[in-house]
Parts: sequence; C-alpha cells; structure tokens
Amino acid sequence: MKDEQNTLTGEQYFSLTLTEVCGSFGVTNSVILEMVEEGIVNAGTGQASEWVFDAIAITRIRTALHLHRDLGVNWAGAALALELLEELRIMRRQMSNPG
Repeated sequence: MKDEQNTLTGEQYFSLTLTEVCGSFGVTNSVILEMVEEGIVNAGTGQASEWVFDAIAITRIRTALHLHRDLGVNWAGAALALELLEELRIMRRQMSNPG
C-alpha cells in the first residue's frame, strides 16, 4: 500500500522557465522581475536565466497580471491581494475541516 503523503501528483512536476513564462503570458522579463521583487512569486536563487516557476507560482503570476492589467492594481497591491486570498483559502479549509 502506497503512502499517500509521499505520492507526487503531476502538478507538482509542472514548471516553466522564465522564458516560457514570459512567452505564455506575453510579458517581458522585467515584468516577472518586478513580481519577484514584490514577493508575488519566489524565483529561488541564482541568475534569472536559471529561474523555474512551479504550478503555484504560475497561478499567482496569472492572478497578479489580471489584477494589474484589468483592474489597475499595482504590484504591491497585487502581492497584498494574493496574500489575503491565500489566508482566506486557509481559513475556509479550516472551517470545513473542524477538529
């Protein structure tokens, strides 16, 4: 019987390089750099050419771009909104699984 905690899903293996992220979202490296500087996503260590973004980071990039492009929210505001959304998700999960 497999230990479910050690079972990896396909989503955990999904990642894109900086170049792939920029191409996917139609943005420049500097846009992603601003997001990294604001704490929207964690790029890890090393040169930008070595950065790899996982599925969670890609979702955060997509949401931040929506907030920025469509609603005019600056990057600092997008970072705050993402933090609050994450806290809301955690609280909802805790409420649905009491005890």
